[in-house]
Amino acid sequence: MTLMNNAALSHQTLTGVPFTSVSIEDRFWNNRIRATQKSTLAACLTQCEATGRISNFAKAGGLMEGGFEGIFYNDSDVYKVLEGIAYSLMIERDEEMEAQADRIIDLIAAAQQEDGYLQTFFTLAEPENKWKDMNKHEEYCAGHMIEAAIAYKQATGKRLFLDVAIKLADHIDSLFGPGKRHWVPGHQEIELALVKLYVETGEERYWKLAYWLLEERGHGHGVGYSWARSDWGAAYSQDDVPVRDIERVTGHAVRAMYMYAGMTDVAMLNGDQGYIDALDRIWHNVVDRNMYITGGIGPSRHNEGFTEDYDLPNDSAYCETCASIGMVLWNHRMNLLHGDSKYADIVERAMYNGSISGVSLSGDKFFYVNPLEADGTHHRVPWYDCSCCPTQIARFIPSIGSYVYAVSGNHVVVNQYVAGTGSLNLEGGEVVLRQVTEYPWNGRIALRVEKCEPKAAFGISLRIPDWCKSYRLAVGGQEVNDAVTVRGYVRLHQEWQPGDEITLELTMQVERVYAHPLVQANAGKVALQRGPLVYCVEEIDNLHYDALKVDSSTRFRTRYEADLLEGVVAVYGANPNGDGQFKAVPYYAWDNRTPGKMKVWLPEQVDYARLYRF
Repeated sequence: MTLMNNAALSHQTLTGVPFTSVSIEDRFWNNRIRATQKSTLAACLTQCEATGRISNFAKAGGLMEGGFEGIFYNDSDVYKVLEGIAYSLMIERDEEMEAQADRIIDLIAAAQQEDGYLQTFFTLAEPENKWKDMNKHEEYCAGHMIEAAIAYKQATGKRLFLDVAIKLADHIDSLFGPGKRHWVPGHQEIELALVKLYVETGEERYWKLAYWLLEERGHGHGVGYSWARSDWGAAYSQDDVPVRDIERVTGHAVRAMYMYAGMTDVAMLNGDQGYIDALDRIWHNVVDRNMYITGGIGPSRHNEGFTEDYDLPNDSAYCETCASIGMVLWNHRMNLLHGDSKYADIVERAMYNGSISGVSLSGDKFFYVNPLEADGTHHRVPWYDCSCCPTQIARFIPSIGSYVYAVSGNHVVVNQYVAGTGSLNLEGGEVVLRQVTEYPWNGRIALRVEKCEPKAAFGISLRIPDWCKSYRLAVGGQEVNDAVTVRGYVRLHQEWQPGDEITLELTMQVERVYAHPLVQANAGKVALQRGPLVYCVEEIDNLHYDALKVDSSTRFRTRYEADLLEGVVAVYGANPNGDGQFKAVPYYAWDNRTPGKMKVWLPEQVDYARLYRF
């Protein structure tokens, strides 16, 4: 979710391609983008109005009477909606939506104090307590404002919002840094925002402030309500050890993801090997020991985050929507840093499963928590008191195109398979590629060169997903059997001309997935995955829901059902004798019909004596 000119980040293997250079013509993602544009953004704006989030700015600016409404970090929701609007405007102009955004930005500008400070809670409710509690989200809200302001300037050319954000960033820079006050952001976010602001403005002091804020962690400087709680402490905000000494993930999941994303941005700028080594260690700890099959993270409601390795319960899984999106943000950056497809694999897993499960197909109801098993009482709702997840979805889905391509010198990297065109700037000139695919329902991808210089020599790397057991590759209809695979990408390098076409066919079949033996919650259970999609069974589709099982004799068949959940491939399972029939649907789409039970991990044996006990 970035429009950064990644060429400014010199210590990286790949350069990201912003979604403004990617036109999505993909049935799967276009449905999600349209729902965001037509429903999600409108729903979030309506709720921000109704809950006082927007009027707080008018009150803080002296434009209306009244006190602060809501929770101290509510300003951030308004900023995230504005960022989503900006991204939506880059895809499709909407004068009415732009006018609404301009009205809100005027209120934000009015609320800014003369010295640049801006958080409506402290302006209206506790002006004497500014910059005292490090977990009161002052710099978190500032970070979201900076991201939104940069996006809005790039979308519309209007500077007001960006000028407000710069003034606030300068205020923060005047207070904190070498030789000034110590500060540990209780909820990370500003770190990656400051790097974006550096790229936008060229002011190096912004990214250096981000670096300094990261270096502040783990030295006992943290002060605030979360540090004071004996059951949370410094680890809750990842302040228990210096960042370059991190060995394992701790604390609040969203905070962790934002911090790792910020660390990766800084490492791409300054090449700090200590940061890179720490990021590599923590990536393995998160992915190998603390990630759900859906790409979700954070098993515990108690701290909205992590407990211990392999603690991955299903029915009580927290898996905050924001945390799954955080996995996308961080792993995308790790892919740019290292150029390895394993990070793009995690982007895909979290993108197609744990992230978009957080919003209904209609776009106006949301999950904060994404369990992998439910008893029929867990449903999406229109809003939350703490509504970080709805507004996070609002800014995430319009930016999906950011994750499709990357480039390196005279080489194109195809990270995600999404139908549409990408305009890519290589050393040898502009190249336009078009993907034609029915992914994620079908594993066939046609990649056509639409535009390039005649007989242009450049490389194309295509990711072979970690779920794919075999594939076929052809260029111009001629099968290629000797292509080199490097870091999970099959690489082609030749002279290309407009009209040349690559065909990649990924074998897409139903796979049985087993958890690590130390994951006690999944002992004796199996999950089903087809392509990038994790499947679940819902009670509505299965009369004998409580008795269904998968065993070694179970056979699977698939069928595309256009009228089911806006069109999905359903998986049917049965034993050869016809017993044990069941139907599974993609996890992201559950709870969009009649309420009922759901589970991802299925028993391979059922204790009938217990099930039918009288």
